[in-house]
Amino acid sequence: MFPIHDDTERMHGRPYLNYTLIAINVAVFVWEAAATGFFTDERAVAELFFTYGTVPEALFANWPASGFNIVTSMFMHAGIAHIIGNMVFLWVFGDNIEDKFGRVKYILIYLGWGAAAALAHSFYAMSTGDSAVPAVGASGAISGILGAYLVMFPRAKVFTIIAAFFIYTVRIPVIAYIPFWFILQLVFALIGQSGGVAYMAHIGGFVAGAATGLVARTFMMPALAKLAGTGKKYTPPARRVRPKIEDVVSEAPPEVIEGPGYYEIIAEVRGVRDASEISAEYDPATNSVRIEARGSRRYEMSATLPQGAVSPRVEYIQYLNGIARIRLSKETGQV
Repeated sequence: MFPIHDDTERMHGRPYLNYTLIAINVAVFVWEAAATGFFTDERAVAELFFTYGTVPEALFANWPASGFNIVTSMFMHAGIAHIIGNMVFLWVFGDNIEDKFGRVKYILIYLGWGAAAALAHSFYAMSTGDSAVPAVGASGAISGILGAYLVMFPRAKVFTIIAAFFIYTVRIPVIAYIPFWFILQLVFALIGQSGGVAYMAHIGGFVAGAATGLVARTFMMPALAKLAGTGKKYTPPARRVRPKIEDVVSEAPPEVIEGPGYYEIIAEVRGVRDASEISAEYDPATNSVRIEARGSRRYEMSATLPQGAVSPRVEYIQYLNGIARIRLSKETGQV
């Protein structure tokens, strides 16, 4: 199962910090590949990982100076499959965590989850005799993202590619997707089938992320801060109910703009992947354009054109950041 994207909407624009984290990881990986001949020089690989990775026995022997290695190890990867897998999960789930916490808190808790993952793995490695093996990768911090996402967006769905006899896409509820992933980490950790994967790091990061999400969701720290010193009792806001795909959602009426030779309709349409999920058709009986959209939400709305419109034709539909732009051309000779 390979996640593509989720259906959770962001409320505060683009997740530039999440983009930056991905870019840093990719840049570091390019540097690693150049320094090791794309990981063919075993001596160079070992030197790199022992210098910048988290080595459990060195972590505890040289603490707190070795804490620097916890941070550097979060941005290193051991191969192309390793970084692709981690970056896909960071891309799909990290943007909503940044949106929920804000950039400053997000980077702090991201590093905190990575540190919790490194410590969980290191304690486990010390008990199993693998304390001299360096650990690298962003998966511990990303596991924290998954834990927080499960707690804060339990009704979300993940669009996932499944490859069996053929490839197809399904929408899997997060409440099933992430727990299934976590159970696999537990099983592999318990049976000792690591295969070079630090499963205890995944578990430690996930638990830290879930705990962070639970605290944030339960106590709503920003709201409590507003009420500090007022003596008022905090009442959590009513939970927003995620519309089902079959529910019809009403937004603000579309805006119609008339230009020389065209009409343009501006409509707010959220929960849609792209313009292919939006359709528009002119109805001469009502002199209006009927607009429908089907994504994680279903929309039905109409936009009335100015008097005198004569069979306008839909030229194209554009969609960006929740806004649909529908361009219609006027018939030749129309005033």
